[in-house]
Amino acid sequence: MRTAYSVETVRAAERELMARLPEGTLMQRAAAGLAAACADLLGRVYGRRVVLLVGSGDNGGDALHAGARLARRGAGVAAVLLTPERAHAAGLAALRRAGGTVVAAGSAEDALLRADLVLDGIVGIGGKGGLRPDAAALTAVLERARAAVVAVDLPSGVDADTGEVHGGAVRADLTVTFGAHKPGLLIDPAREYAGSVRLVDIGLELPPGAELEALHHADVAALLPTPTGESDKYRRGVVGIAAGSARYPGAAVLAVAGALRGGAGAVRYVGPAGDAVIARFPETLVSAGGPRRAGRVQAWVVGPGAGDDALAVEEVLSADVPVLIDADGLRLAARDAVRRRSAPTLMTPHAGEAAALLGVERGQVEGARLASARELAARYSATVLLKGSTTLVADAVGGAVRVNPTGTAWLATAGSGDVLSGLAGSLLAAGLGALDAGSVAAYLHGLAGRYAADGAPAGAHDVAETIPEAWRDVRAG
Repeated sequence: MRTAYSVETVRAAERELMARLPEGTLMQRAAAGLAAACADLLGRVYGRRVVLLVGSGDNGGDALHAGARLARRGAGVAAVLLTPERAHAAGLAALRRAGGTVVAAGSAEDALLRADLVLDGIVGIGGKGGLRPDAAALTAVLERARAAVVAVDLPSGVDADTGEVHGGAVRADLTVTFGAHKPGLLIDPAREYAGSVRLVDIGLELPPGAELEALHHADVAALLPTPTGESDKYRRGVVGIAAGSARYPGAAVLAVAGALRGGAGAVRYVGPAGDAVIARFPETLVSAGGPRRAGRVQAWVVGPGAGDDALAVEEVLSADVPVLIDADGLRLAARDAVRRRSAPTLMTPHAGEAAALLGVERGQVEGARLASARELAARYSATVLLKGSTTLVADAVGGAVRVNPTGTAWLATAGSGDVLSGLAGSLLAAGLGALDAGSVAAYLHGLAGRYAADGAPAGAHDVAETIPEAWRDVRAG
């Protein structure tokens, strides 16, 4: 499992370690890892032109010391000092001893446009509120440069704790981060600025309780339900699907598809799209009545394509089993009814739906995904799976948040979310908690989207059909 820690936690661990080490040791460890990553990216160091963008403090010091190491290997290294009077003195001295130079502010643009590699050491992990005008002007030049860009710890201009970006920011090809991942490196919009991320171990001892988690194959494999010789369809889990309408029968079909591919022992469907569901999946148990008359289930999915069927939503929310609420169900579910539930609730909004529930503009949710997911989970006392370019799953109990590392932009297609709802509902019925069910479903759904698309457009039904392939891949490790 990949974990990410807050700035406060990382800094506390750094202070504790520095108190036990000779002065400057931690910075030298960081600089060594940074220089090695730059050398790997360059391929050949000798004769290459490297420009350092150096701000004040330790972040600039890391860049200067790394630049000194590259200069000793034959690179032509020049530093642009944004605040010369506050530049890291020891780092600057090391660079000059190694043959590096300092570029006057007026020559910075020319140096950047001629560089093979630019090292971004403008702002460290404590940066807030966007870049100052002089730094923002340099990021604009970088957009025109042909150089590879390496960010020191994280790209300047992004918020390490939240993933928010206020104004201009450096777009890196590679981010070399020290000691621990920071949440902003895993969450959009900041994630798009980070490029590839390389973690350098500098010896930090971090406490349990990370700010953010990202599951890997082994984590997901350990959570996948597996039938035994004693299993029957009821022991494997029965999931109820209350979805679809005369206008949107396909939503019901796709939600059922996701549930069947998600390992449910049986799927019960209630709603007006029964004929369409049976025609595609004859194994589905279709009920003509509402959710209360459908028979025994271990979990419910309500809302995909449901239109204005508020009664179905009300009946599902009153059931004493885990419930997943999606799409129209999110609009129809009363907050108090969700908060009163004793069984787990998983809400799966996209950014537009989350914005409506929070009473804000969609852009605010997209720009502050972590804060939005947490706020929604707190307001509804429910686990929230916020869909999007980076899917976040925020737990209502304990505040744990997971970010999904799989997926593809090709999943932005009609009906994809219906498949995800059915898949997650099936995992709820199998006994997974809401956080695990949402996280595992997002992981498998993302992998299935990759396999279904394979670099070309794919429909939601293709994603559903590819879930077993993703499942087998995860189990194989």
